[in-house]
Amino acid sequence: MSLAPEISSTTSTPPAAAPPPAAAEQDSFSLSKALQMTKLDSPQDTWLPITESRNGNAYYAAFHTLCSGIGIQALILSFAFYLLGWAWGLICLTITFIWQLYTLWVLVQLHESTETGMRYNRYLQLCCVTFGDKLGKWLALFPIMYLSGGTCVALIVIGGSTLNRFFQYSTCGNTCRVMFGDTTSNLLFRITCSETCSSGSLTMVEWYLVFTCVAVVLSQLPNLNSIAGVSLIGAVTAVGYCTLTWAVSVAEGRIREVSYEPFPANPLLLPYALGIIAFAFRGHNLILEIQATMPSSNQHPFHVPMWKGVKFAYLLIAMCIFPVAIVGFWAYGSEVPFT
Repeated sequence: MSLAPEISSTTSTPPAAAPPPAAAEQDSFSLSKALQMTKLDSPQDTWLPITESRNGNAYYAAFHTLCSGIGIQALILSFAFYLLGWAWGLICLTITFIWQLYTLWVLVQLHESTETGMRYNRYLQLCCVTFGDKLGKWLALFPIMYLSGGTCVALIVIGGSTLNRFFQYSTCGNTCRVMFGDTTSNLLFRITCSETCSSGSLTMVEWYLVFTCVAVVLSQLPNLNSIAGVSLIGAVTAVGYCTLTWAVSVAEGRIREVSYEPFPANPLLLPYALGIIAFAFRGHNLILEIQATMPSSNQHPFHVPMWKGVKFAYLLIAMCIFPVAIVGFWAYGSEVPFT
């Protein structure tokens, strides 16, 4: 009897060799390209008005962002300085501006998945991917609804009031005049009219309806890029009135016996002052949709021109809000108005 171990007739196959790194990289590139072609967007984004167009560029991104990122809220920043004082006012305004830029950069980078090429054109989509469908909807729907509603109401009130004031100034002739340097009541100017200005004019509610109708007409345009001209006009106007505000304040000089003593310490006013500063910064709600109008490829990812447009826009925004806040408080001190 042989004691030699029995040799099996079956032979083991050697393990398959791993593909070379170059081939694996090529396969990954092809897969990513295929996913970008097939899963570029969610199905409804191919026909929804805002994300239907793919002809955007860095210039469109710049003035869309500038128009959405600056508004008349900046004109009351000097009142926040009065509540906080010079040092804390500058610190809070600077930190808020840096935080705004950082969060915008995060949104720009998160807009497109590097693994699948999927675009997340809205907050709800991005939130669902981050937290899951169920929790994401619970976390995103309520803030989106009340912030969107509040924004619409605020814009209608501001727009209707502005139309009313413009109508009064343009139709009253010599009975209306712009008074510069009225430092006891207004930061820059006030329009004074006689009683004849209001005769035959619409009521304030009717002006709100007029502004709403104009907004409804503009909403019929096919996509976001088709209102690029409107955004350009809005951006130029915003930069213009912010520049006019601090330039006239410098030209008129400080009021007599100006005082820079901050408002008496009150813990309840601290959130109010910080809220004024936070309210002056806006635009997050449109960043994803602005970026959704830009073409993208593996060789030319669209977050590069988008970030260039955002940086240029916020350079102009910084040149507007910082002089408005600083010069306004310098010129009027404790007499700065809160409206």
